[in-house]
Amino acid sequence: MNPQQQEQSEREQASRMLPAPPCPEPAPGRVEARRTHLLSEIDRQARSRSSRPALRPRRRWSAVVGTAVAAGAVVAFFSLGSGSPAVPGKVPPASAASVQLLERAALAAAATPPTEVRAGQYTYVKTVGHTSVLSETKSGEMELLREDEGMEQWTSVDGSEQTLQRKNGRDALLPGIPGRGNLNSPTYMFLDALPTEPDALLKRISDDAEKNHGAGSDSTTGPHQEAFVTIGDLLRNGATPPDTAAALYRAAALIPGVEVVPDTVDAAGRRGVSVARTHDGERTEWIFDKDTVRLLGERTVLLEDNAWGKAGTVVTSVAVVDSGIVDEAGQTN
Repeated sequence: MNPQQQEQSEREQASRMLPAPPCPEPAPGRVEARRTHLLSEIDRQARSRSSRPALRPRRRWSAVVGTAVAAGAVVAFFSLGSGSPAVPGKVPPASAASVQLLERAALAAAATPPTEVRAGQYTYVKTVGHTSVLSETKSGEMELLREDEGMEQWTSVDGSEQTLQRKNGRDALLPGIPGRGNLNSPTYMFLDALPTEPDALLKRISDDAEKNHGAGSDSTTGPHQEAFVTIGDLLRNGATPPDTAAALYRAAALIPGVEVVPDTVDAAGRRGVSVARTHDGERTEWIFDKDTVRLLGERTVLLEDNAWGKAGTVVTSVAVVDSGIVDEAGQTN
C-alpha cells in the first residue's frame, strides 16, 4: 500500500469510528495552511541528530498529574516518540486522519462548558495502570520492573499549596509548593494563561523544547518529540481549561510524525481510537473515546524487540478515570 492509499485508508477508518463532529469540519484551506506551516517548520529545524544511547531517561507519569516527584527514585520511563522520516533529515507531516481526529477532539473540548475556578481550589485526577521502570540492582545490572500508577492526586489551582497524592490507600504531600507552574509542572491558572492560538501555543512549547532538547543538548528526544510529550502532559493534567485544551489539540496536529491507530484499549479496559507517534520501534498512543472523542489515557507499545521487552509488549498504560475541580484536597467528584 503506497502512502496515499495508506492515508486514505486511515481517513476512512477514522471517519467510520468517530461520531459526527459537533461543528462543521475545518475548511480544506485551513488544513492546508497548517500543513504548509508544518513543512516550513521542518525545513527550518531539520538538522543532523546524534546517535542515541542504548537506554534513555524517560518522564514518569506522576510528573504528568502532579507538580513534583518524590526524590531518590532511580528510574527510566517511556515517553512519546517522533515519527519515522520519509526522507533523510525530515519527518513526514501528521497524517490527514490524525489532523481530522485532533480537530474533532478540539471541537469537543471547546464545546465543554467552562468551570468557574477560584483560588484555594484543586484540580483532581484519578488514574489506573502501570509504567515500566529500569532500576539498577546492587550488582550494577539493570532490572525491568512494572510500577503501579493507580493513584489520586490534588494540585492547587494557583500553586499556593502542596500537592496531595493518595496511592495504595496512603496519603502523602509531595515536596515543595508548585508556585505558578510551568510547562513541566502546570497548575490550572498557568494553563488558563497559555496562548489559545495554535501556532502561538506551539511556538511557546517548541521554544522550550528547542532550548532543552535541540542542537547542542545531550537530549536524544529532539524538540519535535518533546513538544508532543509536553502537549500530552498538559492535556492529562486533570482539568484543562476548554479553550486551552482545544488549542493544544490543534497545536499537536502541526507536529510531524502523528498518525491514527483505529482500535486500542486503555488501562481501564475501554476501547478507543488513538493518535499515535512511533519512535525507535516504540509506538505511543493517546487513546480517545470513540463516541465523545474525550481523551482516555495513554499507552506505549513495542513494535520491535528491545531492552524493555518483546515486540507487542504494552510497556506503559495509564488511564484517567476521573478528574475535575474540587474545593479541598482529598475531595472527589
